[in-house]
Amino acid sequence: MEEVDMEYLKSGDKEWDMEEDLKLRNTTFRKSWDCAREVPTIQDEQKPRKMLRFVHFLVTSLAGLIMFGLAFLSKSSFLILITITNPDGITISTKPYASLFIGVLLTAPSVLSLLKNTWKISFKDSKTPSRKTLLWVCSIDIVVSLGSAVLALVTMPHFDILTNVMILNSIGILSAVCQNIVAGYNVSDFYTVFFQSIDTFDLIHSDVTHSLCSRPMFYEGDLLGQGLLASCISSWWLGLVLCTIYASFLRISRIQRTRELFGLSLYEAAFIEQSMLLNTKFNISKLKKESIKENEMMTIYLCATMWHETKDEMMKMLISMMRLDKFRPKRNNFKDVSFDAHIYFDDAFQQDDDGNRVVNEYAETLVEVIKEVYTIFIEEDTSTFKETKLLMKQKIIPTTYGGRLQYTLPCGNTLTVHFKDKHRIRHKKRWSQIMYLYYLLGWKLHRKCYQDYESGIGRMTVEENLKKDKRNTYILALDGDTDFQPSAVMLLVDRLRMYPEVGAACGRIHPTGTGPMVWYQKFEYAVGHWLQKSAEHVFGCVLCSPGCFSLFRASALMDDNIMKKYTTTASEAGHYVQYDQGEDRWLCTLLLQQGWRVEYNAASDSYTNAPQEFNEFYNQRRRWGPSTMANTLDLLGSGELTVKKNKSISTLFILYQTLTMGASILGPATVCLMIAGSFSFVFDVSPNWSLVLAIVPPAIYLILCYLLKSNTQITIAAVMSIIYAFLMTASILSIIGDMVEEGTFVTPSGLFFIGIVSMYIITALLHPSEFHLIIYGFLYVLCIPSGYLLLAIYSMVNMNNVSWGTRETAAPKKAGGAAATQTKIEKKTKYEKKCKCCSWNLEFQVNEYEEVKQAVPVSAPQTEPVPDSPKEPLEVKSVSSDPDPDPNPDPDRYWVEQLVKRSGELELERNVLNDDEVQFWKGLQERYLKPLDEDKDQKKRIEKELKELRNKATFVFFICNALWLVATFFLQEIGGSVSIQIPKIYANGTTDRDAKIFIDPIGLMFVIGFALLLSIQFFAMLWHRLQTLIHFIAYQGTESAVFKNNLNKSYENLNNEKNLQHFL
Repeated sequence: MEEVDMEYLKSGDKEWDMEEDLKLRNTTFRKSWDCAREVPTIQDEQKPRKMLRFVHFLVTSLAGLIMFGLAFLSKSSFLILITITNPDGITISTKPYASLFIGVLLTAPSVLSLLKNTWKISFKDSKTPSRKTLLWVCSIDIVVSLGSAVLALVTMPHFDILTNVMILNSIGILSAVCQNIVAGYNVSDFYTVFFQSIDTFDLIHSDVTHSLCSRPMFYEGDLLGQGLLASCISSWWLGLVLCTIYASFLRISRIQRTRELFGLSLYEAAFIEQSMLLNTKFNISKLKKESIKENEMMTIYLCATMWHETKDEMMKMLISMMRLDKFRPKRNNFKDVSFDAHIYFDDAFQQDDDGNRVVNEYAETLVEVIKEVYTIFIEEDTSTFKETKLLMKQKIIPTTYGGRLQYTLPCGNTLTVHFKDKHRIRHKKRWSQIMYLYYLLGWKLHRKCYQDYESGIGRMTVEENLKKDKRNTYILALDGDTDFQPSAVMLLVDRLRMYPEVGAACGRIHPTGTGPMVWYQKFEYAVGHWLQKSAEHVFGCVLCSPGCFSLFRASALMDDNIMKKYTTTASEAGHYVQYDQGEDRWLCTLLLQQGWRVEYNAASDSYTNAPQEFNEFYNQRRRWGPSTMANTLDLLGSGELTVKKNKSISTLFILYQTLTMGASILGPATVCLMIAGSFSFVFDVSPNWSLVLAIVPPAIYLILCYLLKSNTQITIAAVMSIIYAFLMTASILSIIGDMVEEGTFVTPSGLFFIGIVSMYIITALLHPSEFHLIIYGFLYVLCIPSGYLLLAIYSMVNMNNVSWGTRETAAPKKAGGAAATQTKIEKKTKYEKKCKCCSWNLEFQVNEYEEVKQAVPVSAPQTEPVPDSPKEPLEVKSVSSDPDPDPNPDPDRYWVEQLVKRSGELELERNVLNDDEVQFWKGLQERYLKPLDEDKDQKKRIEKELKELRNKATFVFFICNALWLVATFFLQEIGGSVSIQIPKIYANGTTDRDAKIFIDPIGLMFVIGFALLLSIQFFAMLWHRLQTLIHFIAYQGTESAVFKNNLNKSYENLNNEKNLQHFL
């Protein structure tokens, strides 16, 4: 612009130049007095955090050192073992045993591979190879194994170490060869000679020294020979390093599968280095088709559902969407993924006092927040004379389901807000999900293909393009208060891109908020993700991918018996519990039953608000508890069929879930036993009386839950939770006191207590960024009776209550402003008559002006007049009628004007949908989303069935706990005759044969079973942490370089386009 002004100055048109300059200053620069603004805290992680690069370098260096150390130990141990088998060796006399150990190590990989393939064929429904392929592979493996055995067992023992090194050009086996020897064989002579005497190491040293120094070049002092030998060894190490570096810089994707990196899945135990290097697919030529898939452009639809979120919650969600817009602009050089954001706002419309159709206060707040966040992200210039960028006009569109706002975000991506009118389309979260599934996957995806087909493209080509679009389209399900970073999304994308059998993936959910209830949930979420989800991911599939932050594959959602079945309207009592109370868990159950895998990525962090009030927390879990149980029972009931269809679910995983379900059902009885133990130790009461005292309070609460209202039940539970917190303190002290009194911790309760505490501490240490959550573990332990006893009772007894329970507010005022109008008219009312005709509530009032007005119901048409009364010569008017009614009124005028006013400088321009989309929405609403008519008879029937279902479920649930408690009571009453007696073992290892510890068999069985579940989850967590670390390091190492090279180019191109548009 400055160059343009200078040209006009040179041309002599100074008057025009002054006017244009003044206009430029008034329109493109911020006014001087408006110099302050309010900006929310935006924690952007596009740039690496402090110390992240250092940690990355430290971890990779440590991993390299560990690998080098293991390789060195493996070579050394293997060469030492071969040296021992030398006929001239003096370490051991039983040479065949050492040869036998070498043979076992050579065959171990083949045996493990055989077991793995047998498992797959037996349980995973893998394809059995043809006879020709099987014969060919076995023949080659036999020849290779025979050569390895001859070389390692026959030839090498007769040579010295240096000769063996040069022959094999480095040999490697597992570094824990000695441990395998001890674990695998119990040969007394070999064990005695090899491990019992410290002189054994001297003998090994003697054999190695003799083997090493037997060459003439060493004892004759031949420096030239020694130098050549050292040069050969150095050259070998240099070649090995160069090969490793070359393999490390192959052009492959993150978390590439091992089978896609190597030609064969087997490796030779004695020749690990050669096997891995020579078996590597350096060119990866066979993956050409797969690499094309990886380079295809992916489309991710961000679909958030909203209802009654606060302004701060909306701000978090929109900031997260703006981050993605900035992370991948619409026109970018990444060419890997594009984003399209959608917000589905439930129950957005209401009627004002005049009967006009307007949006509610939450919808108004959303529009204001969008304007605020949009302005923040578009103003990147922080200088004093910063240029105020002209905001693009956005669209506001009336639709058949309510209304729509369409925004073009600062970096070119789009955001669409769908306002739903519950009188035109079904409300609640599941129907919002069905709405965007059919709109984005059913209509948008297929419409493009039909247009291509109509334009003359061949049918086969169109079907192939549709298949490709399904493969490269994902749905990111979000809640209206979710906060996340772009890296969290990309980490989930990696899982779905690399593994085609994965239908959904979820990340680590962090609850946010303040107060004791949030602190409790922080540790509860942490333990659930650390142990339970990790175990499900490792041993089978994650059973629930949370709807607040999960990525779904379009082809999986569009598979048979998933999206179509998800539209099922609840018609039975069980449907209301399974379908509508936990829709995200039911959707995952459908995916698992259809054969898709659901995964968990611990490095993908997202944050969502948690209930901060006790009653809100209980109402939320009142929905989740029965829904979780219903979906788990559904999956276990179809376990045999699911195992056949889903390759990631085995019979053992079904058994694991059965044990987990049993442990959760017996949770209330376990809490009662813990409380009884505290009574017995602290108050010196007999075990049976302690058990009775522990059972009475929850039994009374159970009866009260059947008699009292929901709010009263929660109030009583809150009071009892405080009392139980003190009793849990006594329980912990009683366990510690019992160990002190017995003088040992080697008891079932002592070992279990110490084991759990140690496991949680180790688990927290392996999650360093979340280690501080261990502090909330103390509160979690104190609240165990509230969470596993009282909450279980409340959830089961109130199973028939299928309301949402959270974010509920008072119902809006009815149309017509009845209260306000009536207050004004009563002062002048001469006659008043109310009656009901069909669905109309008619109210006739005669004032001193002889005017009659009618209250229009919420569901009534706004422009339909009331017929004149034949008995009264009075004028009848609608409350919302104008003196001169418009013959063609616009029912959308008021809410459109309302939002245009709220949007302010982010101007909204009215637009219309095209005819094809209008017809689509009409068809969708008519077929799946038409509002349900309220049938009083059906409603009564459903209420009755829900109560019957509640009674059956509570009977089974509590009878299982009662049987457990009664069995424990009788075993304690019978005494030591049926108890298991074990000698007392002190901490120093000594045993007191005279002192006995009595353990009832049921309690011991439960402790062992619970400890087994925790141990399984703990070892699964260790494996999952390793995989997460590898994925996170790979992402940080690749994404940062790509981001740095391409983002600047994308911004530069985008700014050039904006400057050109602004100039024009």
